[in-house]
Amino acid sequence: MASRVIPVDPFDLVIFGGTGDLARRKILPGLFRRFCQGQMTPESQIIGAARAEMDDAGFRQLVADAITEFGPKDANPKDIAAFLTRLGYVAIDAKGDGGWADLKSRMRDGYVRAFYFSVAPALFGDLAQRLHTNDIAQTDSRIVVEKPFGKDLQTARALNATLSEHFREDQIYRIDHYLGKETVQNLMAVRFGNMLFEPLWNAQYIDHIQITVAETVGVGGRGGYYDTSGAMRDMVQNHLMQLLCLIAMEPPAKFDPDAVRDEKLKVIRALDPVLPHHIVRGQYEAIGEQPDYRSAVENPRSRTESFIALKTHISNWRWAGTPFYLRTGKRMRSRTSEIAVVFKETPHSIFGPEAGSHRNALIIRLQPDEGITMDVTIKEPGPGGMRLVDVPLDMTFAEALGPDAQDVPDAYERLIMDVIRGNQTLFMRGDEVEAAWAWTDPIIQGWEARHDVPKTYESGSMGPDDALALMHRDGRKWRDVR
Repeated sequence: MASRVIPVDPFDLVIFGGTGDLARRKILPGLFRRFCQGQMTPESQIIGAARAEMDDAGFRQLVADAITEFGPKDANPKDIAAFLTRLGYVAIDAKGDGGWADLKSRMRDGYVRAFYFSVAPALFGDLAQRLHTNDIAQTDSRIVVEKPFGKDLQTARALNATLSEHFREDQIYRIDHYLGKETVQNLMAVRFGNMLFEPLWNAQYIDHIQITVAETVGVGGRGGYYDTSGAMRDMVQNHLMQLLCLIAMEPPAKFDPDAVRDEKLKVIRALDPVLPHHIVRGQYEAIGEQPDYRSAVENPRSRTESFIALKTHISNWRWAGTPFYLRTGKRMRSRTSEIAVVFKETPHSIFGPEAGSHRNALIIRLQPDEGITMDVTIKEPGPGGMRLVDVPLDMTFAEALGPDAQDVPDAYERLIMDVIRGNQTLFMRGDEVEAAWAWTDPIIQGWEARHDVPKTYESGSMGPDDALALMHRDGRKWRDVR
């Protein structure tokens, strides 16, 4: 199976925060890979912009080091040298006048102009304003904004209002890298491209759905930010919410940005409020020389959660009565992101009680080893009667697609190329962000009003015991992810 690489139009891409961690780890190495794949035209240029005083040569050396550390291990030095010639740098003052004239002089007419705001949200408004007052942004220019997109409904609305003063909604690309993952997009292909699944994709046949995003790391150097955010704001409100929308939404009329996002918005607005006894929050304990959560964030009385599990429902005809279980946390047993669609048992077993209980499950793995498996019940080989066992039908991309799987773009690569193309399908719309916060805020306000204290859980486990009980009360259990 040969993969196709379709070049994008020539562009000028400005990365505000171009010397920062995200740019070094993801954005710039990702752009290098797209360059090596022939997706960037020779005329395209990338300009780093940040406070640091640096010339073009200094920035190119920074990018070369980033590619060596975070880029492809087999990167060809000639390719790196060729890529670096596309780079430039401008020292910019986001809140003042410094650097803007220099940046304007580097912009070229007739090219796509895109501006990546890889900076703190507090600077979004300043950057948006100065791009216009300095006549750098054009009517078809695009801006990319990173999360956190607000910390509640009020701040999200204020941020939307600030950006809308200078850019139309069709120019704003709110990025969630989870939506750029190959498996997430394959989820839509599996659902809407196969007659096999869509007739079964409802409460009549699906018992429940689990969404898990587990991390083995702690808060690390993000303690100050994380303790004001927590797992609910940092993960559930955006990443898990987006996965929930894609798994639950109705088929759009066509694969069009607004058609897809209209259906996602309907899911969010149909979510039931989460009851207090359907929420479990936790904080990880110390392990070895690794500190516990409160020590890591230097707040001995912190009530911020590093783990959350919850149960919710979607009040519409397709999903009436089908529970959705979401969980995410740090310092867990494994680094795993997956969606499990668990089907109901057969209405009657012809094999008798000794055959046991069996359910089909469709497992969509986002990391590691992106792929899709289907648990199917078969007879266990050998004599001794009809013994049933569940086995996976596996479509791990690296195995099913062979060498072509190695050329699958990283999420950031794909999303940045979509920005250049002007395709907003995999980006969040303003009303979608606000609807997610409108559902999330009452949950947070509820546990704050109750003065709930998170349960502790062992580092290297799958969270507090209460999270297991959340499922056990319903006669179900979390999938054992490793």
